Amino acid sequence: MNLNDKPIDNILVSACFLGKRVRYNGIVQTLESKLLQQWQKQGRLFSICPEVISGLPVPRPPAEINQITNKVITIEFVDVTQQFTNGAKQALHLCQRQNIQFALLKESSPSCGSNTIYDGTFSQKKITGEGLTTQILRQHGIKVFSEDSIEELAELINSSDPTS
Repeated sequence: MNLNDKPIDNILVSACFLGKRVRYNGIVQTLESKLLQQWQKQGRLFSICPEVISGLPVPRPPAEINQITNKVITIEFVDVTQQFTNGAKQALHLCQRQNIQFALLKESSPSCGSNTIYDGTFSQKKITGEGLTTQILRQHGIKVFSEDSIEELAELINSSDPTS
């Protein structure tokens, strides 16, 4: 294999970005992005919703990470930490099976947030933090980006990808 035979970089992507009905409130919120459309045409994207793949329904009660207990709790005071952890582990296993080194995940989600999450009080206040899936992926060397940093992801991929 020569340098020009390097495989393209695949990307784990939040299923909600691709128009899938997976968000907690059941609302479809597609990420409109030429980069995402390009990567989809190239067959680079592997979509996942860690919350849905772990068995949580759509719609479902909103959940946030409690800053005192570090558990994921719904607005109805139900502990869903185990489901969120299971979904995060399944996302990691998909990355490992497909040799995925990059992820584009939904900012502020208790699963996918890469820079911010909600503060755990259901007051709509965001704080610096990471969702459970982002934490696990980063612990295993996968670079995680959000819709706010998609250009940075594109630059990183383009700098290492001869097909770009």
